[in-house]
Amino acid sequence: MIVFGSPTYMGTVSWQFKKFADASSKAWFTQGWKDKLFAGFTNSASMNGDKHSTLYYFMTLAMQHSGLWVGTGMMPSNSKAATRNDINYVASAAGLMTTTPSDAGVDEIPGGDIAIAKKFGERLAEVVARRG
Repeated sequence: MIVFGSPTYMGTVSWQFKKFADASSKAWFTQGWKDKLFAGFTNSASMNGDKHSTLYYFMTLAMQHSGLWVGTGMMPSNSKAATRNDINYVASAAGLMTTTPSDAGVDEIPGGDIAIAKKFGERLAEVVARRG
């Protein structure tokens, strides 16, 4: 499995990830990643922050490599009772999305984002194990 990750910056992946993606053309040319499982995660300071643009970039790159995409497999926390510390509060099915205020330190990441990251990692491990 290949898991892409990048902050969402100015509506898309960081330049460092774009450099990696451009360098993956050798693997593309030989179809070296064909039928591999792919997933992705991103974080930005705003609740929306155009994070789907980053996840769609990851999915497009995975599809160009003839890969198979794995989403979160989680329902959103979208009831009136939902709080920022609920799992999948940002409500993404495409991949892991988290939100960290721009002035927050690593010890201030919302508990719900930490919990969904762990659950997403568990899901990916289970999918890989099932695929054998």
